[in-house]
Amino acid sequence: MAASNRWSSLFLSAVLFSSAQTLSATTDIIDSDMNFRSQESVQPIAREASASTADHSKYEILEGPFNNGPEVTRACLSCHTEAGKHFMKSIHWTWEYTHPTTGQKLGKKSIVNNFCTNARGNEGMCAQCHAGYGWKDDSFDFTNQNNIDCLVCHDRTGDYYKTPPTKGNKACSIMFEGKKPIYLVKVAQNIGLPGRENCGGCHFYGGGGDGVKHGDLDSSLKQPSKELDVHMDAKGLNFSCTKCHVSNKHLWAGSRYSVIAKDTKGTGQPGIRRDVATCESCHGLSPHPGETLAGIKLNQHVERVACQTCHIPTIARGGVATKTDWDWRTAGKTIDGEGYKEKAYTQGNGEHRATYKSIKGSFKYGENLVPHYAWFDGQMIYTTIDTEFDPDSGPVEINRFNGSAADDKSRIWPFKRMHTVQPYDKGNNTLVYMHLWGDDDDAYWGNYDFGNAIRVGMEKNGIAYSGEFDFVDTYSHWPITHMVAPKEDALSCDECHAKQSRLKNIEGVYIPGRDSSRWLDIIGLLAIAGTLFGVVGHGAVRILNRKGGQS
Repeated sequence: MAASNRWSSLFLSAVLFSSAQTLSATTDIIDSDMNFRSQESVQPIAREASASTADHSKYEILEGPFNNGPEVTRACLSCHTEAGKHFMKSIHWTWEYTHPTTGQKLGKKSIVNNFCTNARGNEGMCAQCHAGYGWKDDSFDFTNQNNIDCLVCHDRTGDYYKTPPTKGNKACSIMFEGKKPIYLVKVAQNIGLPGRENCGGCHFYGGGGDGVKHGDLDSSLKQPSKELDVHMDAKGLNFSCTKCHVSNKHLWAGSRYSVIAKDTKGTGQPGIRRDVATCESCHGLSPHPGETLAGIKLNQHVERVACQTCHIPTIARGGVATKTDWDWRTAGKTIDGEGYKEKAYTQGNGEHRATYKSIKGSFKYGENLVPHYAWFDGQMIYTTIDTEFDPDSGPVEINRFNGSAADDKSRIWPFKRMHTVQPYDKGNNTLVYMHLWGDDDDAYWGNYDFGNAIRVGMEKNGIAYSGEFDFVDTYSHWPITHMVAPKEDALSCDECHAKQSRLKNIEGVYIPGRDSSRWLDIIGLLAIAGTLFGVVGHGAVRILNRKGGQS
């Protein structure tokens, strides 16, 4: 059987090598098949984002003076009369999302994560990434359009920034000292469509720092090379985020709460279907050139393998590390009564990252990481503040997902898998809300008292607390869809078709080269033998005929 496996592997390798050689000679799909652009028509972000029919510097109402952000918003809404009503339905404003399948109440307003654990009750810090002004607590008025922050998404000067709506303890407040003043008139007169840096102001820094949360979103995507992201390549296609996450009345396509794992309606015609942020919406259901053996085989893969699995070989590869482990148990250590940091990790771009913070605990980082692969049908299921679990049955899945080889809606997807050791309610076996931020004696980011921070966090949100806490291992999963590599850097066949491949733990599907079957091996040997017999026999007949002709 060992010999049989070797012959089968040899035959498979020959076919795959031939296919790979043919594939490498094909033309770039985006440039030739889809005609997105020619090299001469590239538009830089600034020009694309400011390609407006109006010069806002000429509007008298934007000459100011402006004393604060809401005054700018009032000026914006005096012309853009319907924008506020539209935006107030957006998850960027509400921080609420009800899952259409599970019925779970999600959004940053509600969920517990395994980074800074919760925004609920910590809006004084977390709401610096809310697209509004002044969300400090439950008194925030979500019906007041003047509270909308138009500038955070539309500023094209690069001078605008957000700070926390409330003051924190000195351990945290130092992060926001020394900021240069914002000249609101200048910003208001220089607005345009959002660029990557606008979206990235929050999404690159989620979870407490650059690249911390997602693994495929960080500051390296502000001006990325083609090798880092073929779509966002600053000298090439130069896509802004809204190129895929298309907005309709300030509602954006694409959500991590409800992912389309397999888009069966993709047209392959840019501009035709833009209601979803999927590869298929532009590249279609058969994205590889179908005239070649390689293209035919790869298009067959699309049925069961997500595009991202092959075309995002590693994550966090732009010189910015992503966090992989977080241990809250070690938080609270001080030197002479003061919190401190240890920066023992140097990432690819040379920046030093904290591996310990008194306010948060210990961290581990990674770069150029091979994703975690699993069957995924697009449905994320969250462990919420109300979810009971057995802490002795293994790690708690902060967000788990469904999927299997038997489900035709599922495909093999890449994920970033994040591990954390975080507090939980030992008496009720649920996760907890912690009061972290604030200039008060109860905030953990100042007093380093877990028991008190949990008690206050739960009480403020009307959640029953047993009075006892402990720590539990948790995992979260983040579907990977950015940092798409050029076609020449996509996975080679042997990355998956091998015994110890990336997909070694994927169940329910036969993968040639990884798996073996006695009957398939026999069929493979017979095919090889038949091929050899045919070649040798054909050659022998030709030789005999040639000799007969000469005589």
